[in-house]
Amino acid sequence: MMLKSVTESFAKVIHGLKVGHLTDRVIQRSKRMILDTQGVGFLGTSTEVFQKAREYSKIYSSNVSSTVWGQPDFRLPPTYAAFVNSVAVRRFPCLCNCSTIRTISGPENISEIAQFPYLTDEITEVQGGEGACPLSLYLKACAIAVSHAGAPMANAATQTKPLHVGNAARHGLEAAFLAMLGLQGNKQVLDMESGFGAFYANYAPKILPDVDSHTWLLDQQDVAFKLFPAHLATHWVADAAASVRKQLVRDRALLPTDHMERIVLRIPDVQYVNRPFPDSQHEARHSFQYAACAMLLDGAITVSSFHKHQVNRPRVRELLGKVELEHPQDNLPNFNTLYCEISVALKDGAIFTERSDTFYGHWRKPLSQKDLQEKFRANACRMLSCHTVERLIEIVENLEDLEDCSVLTTLLKEPAPPEIVSKSL
Repeated sequence: MMLKSVTESFAKVIHGLKVGHLTDRVIQRSKRMILDTQGVGFLGTSTEVFQKAREYSKIYSSNVSSTVWGQPDFRLPPTYAAFVNSVAVRRFPCLCNCSTIRTISGPENISEIAQFPYLTDEITEVQGGEGACPLSLYLKACAIAVSHAGAPMANAATQTKPLHVGNAARHGLEAAFLAMLGLQGNKQVLDMESGFGAFYANYAPKILPDVDSHTWLLDQQDVAFKLFPAHLATHWVADAAASVRKQLVRDRALLPTDHMERIVLRIPDVQYVNRPFPDSQHEARHSFQYAACAMLLDGAITVSSFHKHQVNRPRVRELLGKVELEHPQDNLPNFNTLYCEISVALKDGAIFTERSDTFYGHWRKPLSQKDLQEKFRANACRMLSCHTVERLIEIVENLEDLEDCSVLTTLLKEPAPPEIVSKSL
């Protein structure tokens, strides 16, 4: 059958895909991605963002519930009550459900509808306590609500950025469940400029080939694995800075910051990774300047490099003040072609320059399996026993032969041993 719809061809490839369609290279590279994702996930459970998301999610298993209109014996968590009631209304978000979280007057309800007629219920659902909410809470809710509509760059380097992938996972599952119940949508949504094309300029989708003749990206290109948790572009900066440091520091001496006059970074013009003086771990993860200074000072960048007390060290702040950016015309913001050149000028006139075209971990220079497993161990051992960590490595290594994935999921939810919990606290 000849397919004329991009959406249909996309769905047919997903529906018909079996492991037999994948080459050995695709399978091996996929398993490397799975192992790294699990390790990063275990590390992420120790973050403040995870704890906030975890606390919020408790509402779905708590006694807090809201009324569903016309259903006296049926109650739901407030956000889903707002969801189904708003589906019934079809026009405005239903704000009345927030009365289950805090007392709200009729005039307040009117004013909220007048002020925020098109925003989602995050404006009201996150409210807690009694009485009117402070302006700062509304501002935070606005920022979060915008990220529920997509993945705006404005929320990069904030605690809200991790919600983007979380929302994608949740909404994907919800779409599947609703489809299973027979909910209908436009079956050409990927074909149309008013569909998926609404998010892109010059939208020109193409019909996918049959799954038996499909070309897999992982066959042609490996994946980039980060050695430290920051924006990928900062890894070129760290790599170049490490090379310069070897020239400046000998025999474990301290970096001669007093003798350094300026640090020039020649990098692509990417404004959201241009943060001269980051004041949080999230901004530091999106800062060319911080990556350079942290590597020059410490000789390495690790998870702890982004702790607030590390970011705010006086020596770091002093060094940040000496960083200048240049954007060569040939250095375009493309992960396949960008480079970083760093020059450190000393007060005596000496200049030390190094350039990184490819950092270790990039798909052109991939991590060895040994180093990838070491990264996984370093991340996962913060939450799991060493025995479980090794078992996970073994299972993922032979994932294509696993008959029942519940073996894997059982290990993923294993409680941390008491000594690990005490260390994390």
